[in-house]
Amino acid sequence: MHCAHSLSFHPLSSSLNFIRAKATALFKPTQWAKALAFTGIAIAASAHAQTQPGQGQRVQPVQTSVAEETFQTLLVARALQALGYDVQDIQETEYASAYLAVANGDASYIAVNWQPLHDDFYANAGGDTKFYRKGTYVDNSAQGYLIDKKTADAHAITNFSQLQQPEIAKLFDANGDGKADLTGCTPGWGCEAVVEHHLDAYELRQTVTHNQGNYAALMADTITRYQQGRPILYYTWTPYWVSGVLVPGKDVVWLEVPFSSMPGAQKDIDTQLPNGKNYGFPINRMNIVANKTFAKNNPAAAKLFAVMQLSIDDVSAQNLRMQQGENSRADIARHTDAWISANQTVFDGWLQQAREAAKP
Repeated sequence: MHCAHSLSFHPLSSSLNFIRAKATALFKPTQWAKALAFTGIAIAASAHAQTQPGQGQRVQPVQTSVAEETFQTLLVARALQALGYDVQDIQETEYASAYLAVANGDASYIAVNWQPLHDDFYANAGGDTKFYRKGTYVDNSAQGYLIDKKTADAHAITNFSQLQQPEIAKLFDANGDGKADLTGCTPGWGCEAVVEHHLDAYELRQTVTHNQGNYAALMADTITRYQQGRPILYYTWTPYWVSGVLVPGKDVVWLEVPFSSMPGAQKDIDTQLPNGKNYGFPINRMNIVANKTFAKNNPAAAKLFAVMQLSIDDVSAQNLRMQQGENSRADIARHTDAWISANQTVFDGWLQQAREAAKP
């Protein structure tokens, strides 16, 4: 992601105050009216081919039901609208069907292609023969397992594999069955396949239960247990609001894994970081993936997809605003338009490059 790369929610660093300040600075109400005014001007702008190369072209965005994906998806839509494209309302579906929809031309783009996490989805839907994928939209996305710092310090827990020990696993037992309760990944997201693979690879089936379902609801229960002073064990990723509430290094700690082990298309990936730490997941980047035919026929859109870069800090800041209650579609639209207003030069630069690409 990246207009600025000052800090990312990397396992090695996190700053709640920074993200809160970022959220306040980027999305404060005083900027919303200005941003909305810009949107009206952009949509009403003259439809000259040179300034609006997308005139008359219909675009269908797609994402999953994860509301925190809307900001990234809508920002792309705003840029396409400024280029004259007729952008439809975002349609929601699960990842597997979203990739198929883009591959088949039923949708135009998905803005949250996690690489390599979604490599199986990408390959199964046709890969490079069906998709256009250039540039990196958001970078340095981390994933992994965390526990509360108090329990980690008291029992010297640093590695996920220590949960093989029944006495360690019982510390995280939330329902009295003697096994650790891991707040895990929602089925269909891709991360659940990695978690399930890890339970086998690290011999944790007998001592750990992978709790799956509505992730936000499960995390709400996890945070409540933490507030009650009880041990917690959970999977999460960044950018996401969780690491702004349970701050790594302060409230919780990342667990390492004993060795790299990934499923499917990721099986040969070494998840060890350059500093020697290994949290079990490779650092991911998020890309905009478009239908290949659409991209070929729309060089302005293709160039836009390739050059857009969004800071992971900005995504985290917007996600935190959602967690604090500003989570309606209208709220997210205000956040998106406020980001554009606060980053007008960058936004206009994307549009200029897109328009240049459309010139004969």
